[in-house]
Amino acid sequence: MSRYSTRKDVRSASHAGSWYTDDESTLNNELNGWLSAVDGTEDPYPIQGCKAVIAPHAGYSYSGPAAAWAYKSIDTTNIKRVFILGPSHHVYIEGCALSPYRDYETPIGNLPLDLETIKELRETNRFEDLGHGDDEAEHSLEMHLPYVRKVFEGKDISIVPIVVGAISQSAEASYGALLAPYLAREDTFCVVSSDFCHWGTRFQYTYYYPEPAPTDTPAVKLNRSISPNKDHPIHESIRQLDHEAMTILTVPPSSAATAHIEFAKYLAKTKNTICGRHPIGVLLGALASLEQDKGIQPTIKWVRYEQSSPCVSVKDSSVSYASAWIKF
Repeated sequence: MSRYSTRKDVRSASHAGSWYTDDESTLNNELNGWLSAVDGTEDPYPIQGCKAVIAPHAGYSYSGPAAAWAYKSIDTTNIKRVFILGPSHHVYIEGCALSPYRDYETPIGNLPLDLETIKELRETNRFEDLGHGDDEAEHSLEMHLPYVRKVFEGKDISIVPIVVGAISQSAEASYGALLAPYLAREDTFCVVSSDFCHWGTRFQYTYYYPEPAPTDTPAVKLNRSISPNKDHPIHESIRQLDHEAMTILTVPPSSAATAHIEFAKYLAKTKNTICGRHPIGVLLGALASLEQDKGIQPTIKWVRYEQSSPCVSVKDSSVSYASAWIKF
């Protein structure tokens, strides 16, 4: 049990003490350290006009440093509202779901929910309500809360947490169009929660490119009888696979609308275990809607890529972490 709040209107920091430290001072120092370590960026930080980030949600010892590359890009000027979109790991959701809480707790300070915006979203009849237990169990949103609280330290902001189910590409576009008017506001920002490839038999995913790109050699699924090419390690194949997605999700040269279509094709072909593929799809749907209705020209730029460990054998496993910023 968390040592944090037991109030029914406050979601406790249920993963503090396991996925990340529950000590306020230690967590504050870790976040400061990871943010300070971000340097040598191609574009000067913070990114002027930054409207969203995509960042990982694993335990902080694994993905905390990679996430900092997204969070340090945020220009917090005038931001009052932060949407946080994450995938559902524990409960089946037909569409998207909203939180029953009024506040989300972190070891470095609470984040109030934007109850007015959440009420507006509920009134569309497009959203389910998460149960208290399901909300507490989900880590994809919680792992972003300390970073949000830290980056917006001292600022009066509220959050709109949304858990995105395993929805179709057309549903992603539809939810994106619904959220687009909010994202268009000067005072609104969006965080999208996603890890990238989960590779290994424990994830039931051993997709492997036998040759580096460019190649016509088809991918295979590694097993005990099919071994990797000694000249092309598994971790390099995973990098190749993830960077295919990151290239598709780089805007420009394509539009967000085209990226959404091509990303869906890529996922259908590779089945890459990008757990936040649906929240990413909703963001692409929102950007595509703004391209069409407002004439915006968004930029999506990937700035960091890491793997939890370098796989060399089919017995190994790893999770990939990628960070991006979005502006328009």
